Amino acid sequence: MTTYRFRFAHFLSALMLGLALVSTAACTSTSTRQSTGEYLDDSAITAKVKSAIFGDPELKVFQISVKTYNGTVQLSGFVDSESMVDRATEVAQEVSGTQAVKNDLQVKKQ
Repeated sequence: MTTYRFRFAHFLSALMLGLALVSTAACTSTSTRQSTGEYLDDSAITAKVKSAIFGDPELKVFQISVKTYNGTVQLSGFVDSESMVDRATEVAQEVSGTQAVKNDLQVKKQ
């Protein structure tokens, strides 16, 4: 009976260790996939940049799309002038956590 309990306890320990390793590996990042923490960080940066853009009197437009991946903010959409393109870059760079800004904004043809 004691041998059975020992084997069961050994099996259970090995199973728990295996589950811990698998769950830890699932949360790590790869070169093509973000970890859960990185995704949440990028989501927070995106929200802060959107809020900052909407709060800026010069940029109060809904035609700017913001996406973030590994701290790099990508801006896309349409604005009215070149100065708005530059200002959007400045605003995005000021947000904490932003590593780089890729600005793909286009000036609308009048």
